[in-house]
Amino acid sequence: MKVIAFTGAGISKQSNIPTFMECPEVRDKLHRCFAQNNPEEYRKTISQLKHNMQNAFPNPAHLALAQYQIPIITMNIDGLHTLAGSKKVLELHGGLPNEEELAYAEQLRNKPVLYGDPAPNYEKAFDMVTQLDANDIFIVVGCSYHTAIANDLRRIAENIGCRIYEIQDDAAHKVPALLEKLFGATNE
Repeated sequence: MKVIAFTGAGISKQSNIPTFMECPEVRDKLHRCFAQNNPEEYRKTISQLKHNMQNAFPNPAHLALAQYQIPIITMNIDGLHTLAGSKKVLELHGGLPNEEELAYAEQLRNKPVLYGDPAPNYEKAFDMVTQLDANDIFIVVGCSYHTAIANDLRRIAENIGCRIYEIQDDAAHKVPALLEKLFGATNE
């Protein structure tokens, strides 16, 4: 049995990272045309995102996925899955620029992937999910239905017929509980 977790902003909410739904003004500034036309404001936005994430730590949901070494497809750019110890993390929207790169952040690609940019890891995500079968599990954690990729990956898993578990709130408690129920108290 294979298991894949697909995570979005909801998994990191309990790590004190606000979601884009809570901060729509941030989402509006993560477009390629905004970055090119307003580079200083874009850099300030990225700098604020970096600040928010520097003060965040993996919560029990991130840690449980790492403990069981569940492969992860994430829409997040916060790096918390890797910080938690997960080894197989596919970051659909890249990451954030380092301090040196911040000076020219509007020129970067995949740091993060902006609206209007190609997302090179989408194809890899489709490949991962299409390799599931009816005996496998697809866990969706904190992913809204507002993006095409989130809907597409769910639809693929549904069409395959694998078991799908959706956790949209309180991931810090519900993810560890689900994994313990599925696999027992220790990693098998």
